[in-house]
Amino acid sequence: MWLVTAALAGCASAPTPRPAQAPQAPEEPPPSALPAPTTPAPVVAEPEPAFTGPVSLAASEREYRRDGARHLYGRYAERIYPGKLPPLLQAVGVMRLHIGARGELQRLEWMRAPDHVPHVRAEIERLVQAAVPFPAPRRLGSVVYTETWLWDRSGRFQLDTLSEGQLDRSAPVRPATAQPVTAPKRSRTTAATPSKPAPVRVAQDSASP
Repeated sequence: MWLVTAALAGCASAPTPRPAQAPQAPEEPPPSALPAPTTPAPVVAEPEPAFTGPVSLAASEREYRRDGARHLYGRYAERIYPGKLPPLLQAVGVMRLHIGARGELQRLEWMRAPDHVPHVRAEIERLVQAAVPFPAPRRLGSVVYTETWLWDRSGRFQLDTLSEGQLDRSAPVRPATAQPVTAPKRSRTTAATPSKPAPVRVAQDSASP
């Protein structure tokens, strides 16, 4: 009897198998709080440096042309031909310059290029570019003007705006005998001087008894 009871007790106490559970997916961590979007700082443009170059107060293209010519004369004083130019020039070039608000050279174009002397054309272009900045057209904002280069064989030049002119090839040459022509005038003047007292002496002689 005891054995039967023990067997029954053993059967009653045996654990019942649990049904297999499906594997659980790993729990995802709670999403962390995303940082609030930041507003990009406004881009502040740096102010342009103060203009320290020459300034033109010209109110027209013609007035600015003189300021531009003076600027080139001051920049290349040793290259300016003194006095009147000779009758025959090596080259004549006509160019148009586009000048910006700060005196920058925006464009250079030839209206009449000295293509027969390429080295002169290249030298004029170099001189213009090296003279930047030009006078800033304060009133005009920007300006387009035309200038004529008068180039001598010596490498010196004048600008038509400030030119002193050109010698006339057909002007007559003074002859070597021109100086003696004035000699008779001096002799007549000299001869007339002693003739003045003569009437005085004649008048004194006629007054005596």
